[in-house]
Amino acid sequence: MFPNITHHQNIMGGRACIRGMRIPVSLIVNLVANGMPREQIIAEYPDLTDEDITQALRYSAALANEEVRLAELVAK
Repeated sequence: MFPNITHHQNIMGGRACIRGMRIPVSLIVNLVANGMPREQIIAEYPDLTDEDITQALRYSAALANEEVRLAELVAK
């Protein structure tokens, strides 16, 4: 579903990253949320593609859509 999103324990501590690079999904989402155009993101991170950005956003949306039970949150 998100082939460009990877998790490797030795890369960024297992956080979701783009294609095994040290570019976390959270960075991409924050850049987009703060208004940075895709073209500028790609200019600053030339190993990224437009598809990488799209998948990062879709991955984040999928995580935000997950059901969280209040009891699980209170238990933590």
